[in-house]
This record gives sequence, C-alpha cells and structure tokens, in this order.
Amino acid sequence: MLSNETRSIIKSTVPVLEDHGVTITSAFYKNLFEAHPELLNIFNHANQAQGRQQTALAKAVYAAAVHIDDLAEIMPAIIQIAHKHVSLGVKPEHYPIVGEHLLKAMKEVLGDAATDDIIDAWAEAYSVIADAFIDVEKNMYRKTAAQENGWMYFKDFVVVRKEKESQVITSFYLKPVDQSNVPAYIPGQYISLRLSIPGEPYTMIRQYSLSQASKPDEFRISVKREADNDPNGVVSIYLHEKIQEGDRVEISAPAGVFVLDSSKTTPVAFISGGVGITPMMSMFETVATSTPERPTTFLHGARNRLQHAFDEDIRSYTDRMEYAYYKTIYDEEDGFITRRTLEEYVDPSGDAYVCGPPPFMVSIIRELRNIGMDDSRIHFEFFGPAIDLPDSN
Repeated sequence: MLSNETRSIIKSTVPVLEDHGVTITSAFYKNLFEAHPELLNIFNHANQAQGRQQTALAKAVYAAAVHIDDLAEIMPAIIQIAHKHVSLGVKPEHYPIVGEHLLKAMKEVLGDAATDDIIDAWAEAYSVIADAFIDVEKNMYRKTAAQENGWMYFKDFVVVRKEKESQVITSFYLKPVDQSNVPAYIPGQYISLRLSIPGEPYTMIRQYSLSQASKPDEFRISVKREADNDPNGVVSIYLHEKIQEGDRVEISAPAGVFVLDSSKTTPVAFISGGVGITPMMSMFETVATSTPERPTTFLHGARNRLQHAFDEDIRSYTDRMEYAYYKTIYDEEDGFITRRTLEEYVDPSGDAYVCGPPPFMVSIIRELRNIGMDDSRIHFEFFGPAIDLPDSN
C-alpha cells in the first residue's frame, strides 16, 4: 500500500508527465541500452527506432500516475503488457534495472523539478507496480509451463512447411523439434519467434498471430514481407528469403488477450486490413467449425488482389456456414471500408474483432462507434505498442 503522501506527490506529477513523458522515456531507453546492451536481445529494435515503444511506456507511466489512488484501474493494461513480457521472456531480475534507469531519466530530463521527494515517491510507486507485473507474469509462466505440452520461455521448433499465401504473405508451419504436440491456444493469440540473424549483433524477437484454429501438433504463422527500407523488415525479409523447410527457430508459448469469445452465438464480425487478417483466420476457422450457425460477417481490406491472402480458405468455410457473409474491398479498385459498408453488413448488437494497420484500425473503430456499436463489443489488437484512439465523431 502506498501512503497518502506518496499518492499525493505522484498525482502532482501528472501534468509534467503529460508534457515530458516521451522525453523521459526516450532518455530512459537510451541510457538503459548503453548500460545493459544485453537487453537488446529482448526489445524490438524497430519499435525503438520508430519511437513507438517510447510513446507506449510514456502512456503507461502517465496512466499509473493518473490512477495511483486505485491501481486496479490499470490492471487490464498490466495483464495485456504482461502477456507481451511473458512471450519475450522478461524475468523478475529485469525490473530493478528498469526502475533504476527510469528514475535516473526523470531526474535527467526534469532537473531540479525532480525533487528528492518526487524521486522517492516514484521509487515507491514503481516498486508496487513492478511487484504487480512480477506476480502476474509468474502466474502466467507457471500456467503456460503446467498446461499439456506447455513450456516456459523458448523452445526449439522446426519449419515443416512454407507456403506462399499472396504476393506478400507466406505461412510457416511449425512443429516442436522434440516431436511433442503443442498446447491448445485461444483463437487470436500469438507466439514470439526468436532468431539469430547473421550479421546482427543481437537476437531478434517478433510476435506473430497464430493464423489457424488450434491444432494438436503444429502452429502456423503467416508473415508479411516488409519493404527493404522498413525498420520492421529485417526479420520478415529473413524469414521469407532465408528460412526454409527443415530450419529451426525458437518459439514462445501462445499468449495474448485479443481472443475470440467462443461461448457466444450472437452475431460476430471480423474486420481486417492487410496482414491483420492473420488472427482473424484462427477466429473465423473456429467459428466455422464449432458454431457454423452463428451469424458471421468477414470484411477484409487489401491493397489489391495479388496481396489478398486466404481468399479461397475463407470462401470454403463461408460456403459451409448457414449465415455467413464475406466481402473484400480492394483499395486500388474500390477504395476503403466505409461507414456505409459497416452499416450494411455489421450488426451493432453483436461483436466486432478488428485488426490491421493503425490508420485502418482508427477508422474502423471510429465508424463502428458511429453506427451504434458499444465499446464493450469492439475488440481490437495493434501489432506492436498500442496507439491512442480518437473519440467517435
């Protein structure tokens, strides 16, 4: 429990964190990696280069300050981040390192404004929040290791099949090297893939949605090949061009909170853009096979027909369902998914699952709100650190 004095001091820093949060977290990451370069084996270098991780951490620190009187308010965010941490292999011993450098960054950026009282209060608050993360993650690790065919941290897998799905997306079918089965997962979850790429000084970890319904003996991920000049392209290009059938990779156990509620039979819409189709495939396949009578809409936005993955698979499942509708909108032919499209095909009394590039996500979520869908029925996932969503208008 934090003292009243500590909570009061933390709340007094809210305006400063709102104005200088990203500057603080940018200094934090710079100093952290200079002192502990080994942590670059865990962090996504592309998110660092693009500034998304710095912004995400700044938002998390700000939210902690705003809700310091009732940290239960940020527990959903803690659980979501904890899933990411577990998939990356974050350990309890990392937290004191992070806390030390976060406080140093506050002092560095704020100077004399960061009084001893403020630093002491944040040290106390950080300890409480870090303990919450450690407890949640400890339980997650225990659960993933205890489940049938589960494990902790990373395990060796082999690529048993590599299949091109579109001009830019390729699927990789993965099985454990030890020939065991894989744990069951909830549709929408992801795994982390860890690679040592020749010429790169640190291992690289990327998270990929599982793109088929749970199978007992394999995982499937479907990866978009990013452009050569994209900071996110290093791993995807290596997977597309270098990884072949028979090669080994390291995989974490399934994680993530963007998951299908399979208990419902009410209308459901899957709305994806580009490679955002990947988590939708596991969700849609699950609905098609377990509750095929469920009213279902699948809307997908792709740049063009050549970049459209899984079209035949979706049509095959749709044909076997009683109340299913599938529509693709190609940017280069039709424009984009609009409010009118959603009004025509999405039942606002049901649920919608949304995934795609950030501008796509922002647009679709705004328009779902505008057609009368309650926020509690809109489920979404950003690839990488989340961004802010605007109010509907």
